[in-house]
Amino acid sequence: MSNTIIITGASSGIGQATAEHFAQLGWTVGALARRAEPLNDMAAAHPGIVPLAADVTDAEAVKNAMERFLDKAGRLDVLFNNAGMFGVAELIDEVPLDVWQQVVNVNLTGMFLMAQAAFGQMRRQDPRGGRIINNGSISAHVPREKSVCYTTTKHAVTGLTRSLSLDGRDLDIGCGQIDIGNARTPMVAAQHDRARAAGTEPDASMDVSNVVEAVEFMATRPLEANVQFMTVMARRMPFIGRG
Repeated sequence: MSNTIIITGASSGIGQATAEHFAQLGWTVGALARRAEPLNDMAAAHPGIVPLAADVTDAEAVKNAMERFLDKAGRLDVLFNNAGMFGVAELIDEVPLDVWQQVVNVNLTGMFLMAQAAFGQMRRQDPRGGRIINNGSISAHVPREKSVCYTTTKHAVTGLTRSLSLDGRDLDIGCGQIDIGNARTPMVAAQHDRARAAGTEPDASMDVSNVVEAVEFMATRPLEANVQFMTVMARRMPFIGRG
């Protein structure tokens, strides 16, 4: 029986790189994102990938995606709760309410709904148990300037991680969080473009493979062990001491 994992935000960036990596390792991978076309392209190139076109903010879509994956895979060993968005780089009084609500829906409600579906499956399947890995951010600890939407939601993700880790303790469900600092993805490229437009030097970045390998390490621990929090960041970026 192969190992199984669902990865959200799988159509680009960290999610895509992680999905392709786990498929190459022989896992059955549920690649979940809103856009069907890139997921289907990934599935065509990697037979272990199950495309799951769904919006993580839609409870019914999440439920249906989980059912489609289980029809193919039979069980769920790991959820990489990765989908997220930044929003706008503005002071709080210049942030439109609809932007705030969109970031909260994706970064927090979406993570809640995916974790809810995964947790319910993991506690009831036989053999019982599994692992949830939430994608936090170094902004879950120390914010960037003009990042009130993103930073607030990422702090909340840490609360979700701690709660799931506690509630899953007696159910053989582990939960950990990976906090990433500037892997070279389209979202980070957009942040760098904003920095350059403002006349400032962008933070240092690192290849996305560093994140992929860290997620693999977290996902492949035996259930008697758990990586509660892991920080993976570009060595030269100002995190320690930047606050």
